[in-house]
Amino acid sequence: MTATALFAGASVAQDAISESHMEAAKRVAEVTKVLEPFDEILPILAEQTRTAFIQAEPTRAEEIIEVVQEVALQLAPTRGELNTLVYQAWATNFTEEELIGLAEFYQTDLGQKLTKTLPRVTQLSVGAAREWQDKTSTEMVTIVQQELQKRTQAQ
Repeated sequence: MTATALFAGASVAQDAISESHMEAAKRVAEVTKVLEPFDEILPILAEQTRTAFIQAEPTRAEEIIEVVQEVALQLAPTRGELNTLVYQAWATNFTEEELIGLAEFYQTDLGQKLTKTLPRVTQLSVGAAREWQDKTSTEMVTIVQQELQKRTQAQ
């Protein structure tokens, strides 16, 4: 039901977005390479499907591999739907003028550097946040235990 609401909202949003606005969004998505990580979705789904079916019926492995490959190829053209949803996400969050400016920025040397390094910076940031969270969690538990012991001894 949530997915239906999301797609319905996206459909309404697309109606309100001009063709030139969507083109500007597409240009930003292309120069930022935000779609590249999604290239692996279908191959991963195919591998997971193949593995699940082969585990269930190992004697049909060759047939399963063939069928999964055929189905993956049938589904490949639907990738455009995902691209459109991504373009809509950009277009609904930025004006056409902002998108044009972003595309220009991302074509500069600094913009290209940002595109290349942002995944690594994000990965390091998430790792740092997890490390800090683990350290802080341990510290919080220790301090709470100490404080509770103090209060128990004071009674």
